[in-house]
Amino acid sequence: MTRYFTSEHEWIDVDGNEALVGITDYAQSQLGDIVFVDVPAVGAQVTKGGDAAVVESVKAASDVYAPVSGTVTQGNAALGDDPALVNSDPEGEGWFFKLTLADPSELDGLMDAAAYQDFVATL
Repeated sequence: MTRYFTSEHEWIDVDGNEALVGITDYAQSQLGDIVFVDVPAVGAQVTKGGDAAVVESVKAASDVYAPVSGTVTQGNAALGDDPALVNSDPEGEGWFFKLTLADPSELDGLMDAAAYQDFVATL
């Protein structure tokens, strides 16, 4: 599985044409305590850079953008019961949704882990 990152602080783990999407540890630390997550419905079509999910914290509500275009195959139901999973394990059990990639070439514009760390260091 290969992990990529966006400048909007989403991560995507890619395995073939399937992917898992969430927000980074940096993003959850900026949001503070997560109180609600709205993930996309199964079958929803998401577009690279478009709104895909919403995360609300005690500080603010933020959109989560799709790192690539595709069809949602699963939302993380556990976030409905325990949205704080995004705080405790943002790059693991706090994932938002799974999707099937529409165009794998869209991954080309994303950052690898080293590039993302360099990017965050400039913020």
